[in-house]
Amino acid sequence: MSIDESHGSPRKSSSMRTPLGRVRNLGASGSGTSEFWHQRITGVALTLLIVPVIAVVMMLLGRNQAGATQILGSPLVAIVMLLFIISSAWHMKIGMQVVIEDYMHNEKLKLVAIMANGFFSAAVALASVYAILKMSSGV
Repeated sequence: MSIDESHGSPRKSSSMRTPLGRVRNLGASGSGTSEFWHQRITGVALTLLIVPVIAVVMMLLGRNQAGATQILGSPLVAIVMLLFIISSAWHMKIGMQVVIEDYMHNEKLKLVAIMANGFFSAAVALASVYAILKMSSGV
């Protein structure tokens, strides 16, 4: 039980967090729950998108740039490829961040590695999105 400061009356606490967790505003594992669910959601998205992406890649095999532009010019194909790129880059970022957080013990090096991971993931995603948009627009 804690005291409700606005009314001075005792109220029952509905939180199951420790006092230190309440002070830090973290759950039992910090912010890992949202990362866990984002990792699972992107994993499901990648599972659903892999078959159409493989079909597109197989259609692109042996084609020149004009043929690839024609295939990627379809809005449906471009959207599927963009969704795959975004979800795979996000999935990659979260996965590498978990590995960095779990296995790097030097806090400064860990911070630098997490920042580099974020920049690298964003660069890969942006370059890939730019390539798909450029190819799909026919420019």
